[in-house]
Amino acid sequence: MPRRSPRRILSPAPAAGAAQTDPEVVLIIPARYASHRFPGKPLAPLRGATGLEASLVERTWRAACAVRGVDAIYVATDDRRIQTHCAGFGAEVVMTSASCRNGTERCAEAIGILGLTPRVVINLQGDAPLTPPWFVEALIEAMRPGTEVATTVLRCTPAQHAALVAEWRAGIVGGTTVVRDAWGRALYFSKAVIPATPRSFTEPDAVPVFQHVGVYAYSPAALAAYRAAGPAEIELVEGLEQLRFLVNGVPILCVEVPDRGRRFWELNNPSDVARIEEILSTEGTP
Repeated sequence: MPRRSPRRILSPAPAAGAAQTDPEVVLIIPARYASHRFPGKPLAPLRGATGLEASLVERTWRAACAVRGVDAIYVATDDRRIQTHCAGFGAEVVMTSASCRNGTERCAEAIGILGLTPRVVINLQGDAPLTPPWFVEALIEAMRPGTEVATTVLRCTPAQHAALVAEWRAGIVGGTTVVRDAWGRALYFSKAVIPATPRSFTEPDAVPVFQHVGVYAYSPAALAAYRAAGPAEIELVEGLEQLRFLVNGVPILCVEVPDRGRRFWELNNPSDVARIEEILSTEGTP
């Protein structure tokens, strides 16, 4: 796959003395070197179908470049190694502080440093290189007036559900699941597999479990309020940043997206590298 430069702001340059127009949609890729479960994770090489390797952060950036409707793309990091690496493949980088507790805080800080007030801020987490473009495009479409935060969810296939349950039983912290209300808003997210199911599933069962996909859309106001609120107890217990919104009464719209035959998995642990490389190979991704 040829490398592409990140999309630039689509509006023409203002005339001398005119006010600069903020981009409508800004996509941020938070990339932290000091991951507890996988130090240096953004720089981990992933081999594609042709045998060529590209880092996790580059593959995530490539996924971002395929999304329609995004006006600007930035990698947000606090590590000079990641900054240098990203500059090598053409990504724009925002240096943020080491004090950011999670990707949402890093997005909030990055937007502040850039001095932007877009309509929508997208957080495509740096461990989700298999995110198809239509997942993100669905979020952009969902961010209508009155929606402050949105995220994507994917109904588990029997195989995906079995894999999540197996990891949980083995004590491996892997994917995240979510339970929604009748209006599609999140009731709770967990690294446990929820809802608990009394049996396994086989095709063509409709599995009543939804996997959370690591991409969010926020209004700038929601991002600012999140950062000001500080961490919530349950957020720290689960290790799930989005729970801070729920604790503070901010609804999260969960947008169900179709997989269209694509397989999704996040890179949370070193053991996920082989799984993601197998998916890249099977789907013919260079």
